[in-house]
Amino acid sequence: MSEYTSLNELGEFGLINVIKQSVQLHNSSTITGIGDDAAVLEPTQKQIVVSTDMLVEGIHFDLTFCPLKHLGYKAVAVNVSDIAAMNAIPTQITVSLAISARYTLEAIQELYAGIRAACANYKVDLVGGDTTSSNSGLIISITAIGEVAAGDAVLRSTAKVNDLVCVTGDLGAAYLGLQVLNREKQAFMANPDMQPELEKKEYLVERQLKPEARMDVIHELKELGVKPTAMIDISDGLASELMHICTQSGVGATIFQDKLPADEQVLDTAEEFKIDPVTCILNGGEDYELLFTVALSDYEKIRNHPDITIIGKIAEKQEGVRIVMPSGNAYPLQAQGWRHF
Repeated sequence: MSEYTSLNELGEFGLINVIKQSVQLHNSSTITGIGDDAAVLEPTQKQIVVSTDMLVEGIHFDLTFCPLKHLGYKAVAVNVSDIAAMNAIPTQITVSLAISARYTLEAIQELYAGIRAACANYKVDLVGGDTTSSNSGLIISITAIGEVAAGDAVLRSTAKVNDLVCVTGDLGAAYLGLQVLNREKQAFMANPDMQPELEKKEYLVERQLKPEARMDVIHELKELGVKPTAMIDISDGLASELMHICTQSGVGATIFQDKLPADEQVLDTAEEFKIDPVTCILNGGEDYELLFTVALSDYEKIRNHPDITIIGKIAEKQEGVRIVMPSGNAYPLQAQGWRHF
């Protein structure tokens, strides 16, 4: 007798009941969560921010090396990151799954263990969603809801000439983590008895499998009295995201190669894979750090922040978007990040 429970045996309503029993609520704005035709929310005198993201097996994740618990956590984190990029506070999420017949109840519970862990960390409530069958693996669609005071939302389209260009954390690690995991997958397929070689690669792998939304920086900027003039999260690569801000703001930008933040593991592993580390930093994607601009007058407030790096400045539109090399030569920035189609 199998120790696992098939979803066919449990049924949709049985699965919903299992999920509902494990959910904890964190926000007073959640009146009614899972169990009715729709959730009932009662936000305070604030504006509502909504973002949706979809993860598809075989395109956005590979379960050969991505544990279901990590996948559940990441699915929430990438949506919370979008709310953070609006300078908002996340409050609720809905989770919809399309599930193939090979998944058991225990597998879905493992996925939801990661979802619950992220909900607890970011203090968001799981208030609903949908489940259906899939003929092509697992599909996860999450809608995140957040709140922001009127006038405090930060858009991509409001950067101003002479603003400072800033990023949080370090870049390129998630991309190289994926290269490491794919290398180990190929080695495993050639020899299933092999042990993965991940020594000195733990940071890169964690950045790929379990990224964190930078809500900590959003709270810290509020404490510093700094409101970014424009902001976006880095999902498709720094170059691509900077292009979005410049295009939508009608400006140019100059960034400096020697200011781009990277962990030592990124530099070492890029050399090992014979990849230009600057390419990883500019175009790798999936770091879920924040790229934002601030007024020059806020320089003193942020210059000593240990997790914010000033990488350049906003320029006039006719100057274009450029990267300045250590030699002093400037080149047009090329966006070669993730393309969805």
